[in-house]
Amino acid sequence: MLTIASVNVNGLRAAVRRGMPAWLAECNPDVLLLQELRAPDETVRELLGPQWHVTHVEASAKGRAGVAVASLLPFSDVREGLHTLDGEPEPEGDVGRWVEADVTVGGERLTLVSTYLYSGTVGTPSMDAKYAHLDRVSDRLDVLRAAGRLVVGGDINIAHRELDIRNWKGNLKSAGFLPQERAYLDRWYGDADAGGLGLVDVGRAHAGEVDGPYTWWSWRGKAFDNDAGWRIDVQIAAPDVAAAAVDARVDRAASYAERFSDHAPFVVRYDL
Repeated sequence: MLTIASVNVNGLRAAVRRGMPAWLAECNPDVLLLQELRAPDETVRELLGPQWHVTHVEASAKGRAGVAVASLLPFSDVREGLHTLDGEPEPEGDVGRWVEADVTVGGERLTLVSTYLYSGTVGTPSMDAKYAHLDRVSDRLDVLRAAGRLVVGGDINIAHRELDIRNWKGNLKSAGFLPQERAYLDRWYGDADAGGLGLVDVGRAHAGEVDGPYTWWSWRGKAFDNDAGWRIDVQIAAPDVAAAAVDARVDRAASYAERFSDHAPFVVRYDL
């Protein structure tokens, strides 16, 4: 069994102070796909500990974004950043949003990706940056899907369906639930014979047609207590890997006071 946990820590140093180590000891994952670490590389490695093989990409702006793959299995290769089809370097705002690592499981390569997609704000240049980034992500997913076994975990900042956001009616014109954004997920999860990438949303596949389970709640107000959340933290897998998923869960904290992030970890066990 391979347990993969994906979590936006909303600042690794803050998450550790709020109790992340206790969750980590209980969850006992083999792989961590981490987002929004907001820390320099030496701090990330120190806080995670020497037992982890770590590849980490800091954001260009200090204290922003940052993604990492941490694995108890050794890496056979790492690729730091989003490799584009035209070979051009990442735009500055993209840095710290994508990192890849290969491990060997069951004698075969498994590619792990941690990603933190733009949130975006309607009517600002950040939405143009988000769509351009989503185009580059789609191109890369197409390449990785063709190459073999794949798990992409992260905060994608898009709720795909009405089931994925509690207040969907109030967010029809909000970033994160716009038709143009959701169309990217339609393609990623769409049938390969119909022009889709044929990838699988593991969380939805295991939860079925139910509301949520949500993974993000605002720190403000009673969003957490009322479970007024969004399901934006996902693991996206190639079909053969998704078929090996034994169970999937959201590690929602027992209370508001026990949260170490505004996101909950999303954890999947794969029988690979």
